[in-house]
Amino acid sequence: MPTVKVSRSILAALFDHSLLHPTLTDDQITAGLHLVRQHSLFAACVTPSAVPLAVSILSGAGPSPSPDQGNGTPLVCSVVGFPHGSSTTATKLAEAEEALAAGAREIDLVPNIGKVLSGAYPAVEAEVAALNALATSRGAILKLIFENDYLAAAGPGPGPDNNHILALCDMCTRLGVAFAKTSTGYGFVKQPAQGGGSSSSSRSGNLYAYRGATMSHLRLMRQRCGPRVQIKAAGGVRSLDDVLRVMALGVTRIGTTATVAILEEAAARGIGEAEVEVEVPEIVFD
Repeated sequence: MPTVKVSRSILAALFDHSLLHPTLTDDQITAGLHLVRQHSLFAACVTPSAVPLAVSILSGAGPSPSPDQGNGTPLVCSVVGFPHGSSTTATKLAEAEEALAAGAREIDLVPNIGKVLSGAYPAVEAEVAALNALATSRGAILKLIFENDYLAAAGPGPGPDNNHILALCDMCTRLGVAFAKTSTGYGFVKQPAQGGGSSSSSRSGNLYAYRGATMSHLRLMRQRCGPRVQIKAAGGVRSLDDVLRVMALGVTRIGTTATVAILEEAAARGIGEAEVEVEVPEIVFD
């Protein structure tokens, strides 16, 4: 049985706490940012419009909700081209420029998924290269969101179902992109029915199927990306066991809204500030 070393601090440093839902109010975003600050999480992942508020609160300039704020200074991560990646490169560059100027230190970029699926890799790479150059010129990093559910069916390795994922992994390696990220978590839209058919048969064809970070794709991404490219799992990591599994596969960052629940579960299982070695639950590669 494989093991991983964890502590509360190690776990907290994995998390990009997601504050991306379109219905979040200013008060809800503020509360989420205070949570990030209190628990010393690695980063808050927000929409571009929320970057100034996030920078204000996480830098310590915002109002304090309690005396216990933790010790770290979380970073602000802004999504760009989120969630569908369909805006132009110029629009994405302007969006990233504004977020970086406001204080974002990380950019999570959604590429043009249709271009990826078309095999128009040079166009996709040109866009990613431009965004990566902008981010690094400002002392920030870029994470490229693959949106694996759109790109491939489940599969353990190279093959027609995973060629787009492999191409993006190679792209990240060539360009020196800091992170390859599995998903936006916002792919709950109709997918083509398997085999077509009527609406009733389509419903049984997983039209709304969306899984986010799968074990098979995480393993594939870690194996294919160069050693300087880190892996971020997003979508579907909701429990401590999920965290342990993805850590064992080499994941170094996790995007989730279940941050507090995971930390509370860790505390209930005796994980505190002292580093301990824990067994990884069985990993199923679907």
